[in-house]
Amino acid sequence: MTLAPVENPYLGGNHGPVDVETTAYDLRITGALPGELDGRYLRIGPNAIGAQDPVHYHPFMGSGMVHGIRLRDGVAQWYRNRWVRTPSVTGLLGEAPVLGPTTATHDTANTHVIRHAGKLMAVSEAGALPVVLDEQLATVSYNDFEGKLPHGFAAHSKRDPRTGELFAVTYSVAETGGQLVAVGADGVVTAVERIEIDDKPMIHDTALTANHVIVYDLPVTFSMDAAKQGHYPYVWQNGRQARIGLMPRYGSNADIRWFEIEPCYVYHTANAYEDGDRVVLEAFRHERVFDSTWWKPIEVPPVLWRWTFDLTTGTVHSGQVDDVAGEFPRIDERLIGAEHRYSYGVALHHGEVGNLAGRGIAKHDRVSKTTQVHDFGAARYAGEAVFVPRAQDSAEDDGWLLSLVHDAERDRTDLVVLDAGTLSAEPVAVVHLPVRVPAGFHGEWFPTQG
Repeated sequence: MTLAPVENPYLGGNHGPVDVETTAYDLRITGALPGELDGRYLRIGPNAIGAQDPVHYHPFMGSGMVHGIRLRDGVAQWYRNRWVRTPSVTGLLGEAPVLGPTTATHDTANTHVIRHAGKLMAVSEAGALPVVLDEQLATVSYNDFEGKLPHGFAAHSKRDPRTGELFAVTYSVAETGGQLVAVGADGVVTAVERIEIDDKPMIHDTALTANHVIVYDLPVTFSMDAAKQGHYPYVWQNGRQARIGLMPRYGSNADIRWFEIEPCYVYHTANAYEDGDRVVLEAFRHERVFDSTWWKPIEVPPVLWRWTFDLTTGTVHSGQVDDVAGEFPRIDERLIGAEHRYSYGVALHHGEVGNLAGRGIAKHDRVSKTTQVHDFGAARYAGEAVFVPRAQDSAEDDGWLLSLVHDAERDRTDLVVLDAGTLSAEPVAVVHLPVRVPAGFHGEWFPTQG
């Protein structure tokens, strides 16, 4: 395993951090912002503070910064960015601590922003606790779910749109295996079930069906040697088995049905659903990650993949969906756990396998078996696209896709609104931000409540 180059790719260009918190009002708009968009688009990602050692810096461990845009009545009212004030961040900023002590193994909060039971939370994985934010993106408190999260939560959880329950598969460097955590619609933890795995795999995401939670046990595991060298501590393990487990929502470890698959890694799931005695899972499949170099989260262009698990025969069939290299899949979240037709991903630039942004947005149609790409051009880089339905009862692709797009020529970022139904060449609207938003991880749309 080789060391990172002195010119760390995640400390320069659009991956490089910004060093100022900005608040701006009445943002300029090109096109017409739909009046139905009443809420906030939030995006989180790593944003290192101060000088960094390029040999050891990794974006997965960078300090979290949240970027927000408030939309209402066809107007972009404000943009603001704020560091999540974990103890390490306030120390580096020279500020008084905001958060109290915690039993979590680390304090990173840089991967996703979710809202559950009225609480807006910045989340990460591997033993980090959720951090509660207020409406203006200021840090408020940790949320350990009344002491029921001794080792933290997860980067990705799945909410059942029918019951309002939240399910997550959590893990920590402090122990082998993981846990299935179920949280009621009221924010109260209803179950914590142990998942027995004889190692410490990196479990970044999960998926939900009507009766099951997906558990990934893949060949990227914790390495004490890497950690001692100051590297990102999760590495590819040649020869280790890869398997996917189907765990009943309210079951125990003894109820998990494991299916062996070809070695690979999955960061992000599009969706999963049940089809009679079969469970269908779609996700972006990586042939390998963190193998040739410890700092490379994407080594081979990932593609959308489908696994079909037969609960009667105990067999699994799998195959590639199309040839468009991509990542960061999203669906209409009203269909989480149910059969979907469309998924949306970031279409990656060819040959730029380490980039956290892509050349455009891809719309995958399971029925027509086609993929349509909205290409932003060679000098523009798109982040994850979030689907927002036009109305709560509108059709699956009747709505908009929201994505932050960096314009390398201007070194500025725009919030681009696309028509999800047509993915036409001309955006519905473009909100021009006064700053650059570094390439990051995940975005979310939070409609105005009440």
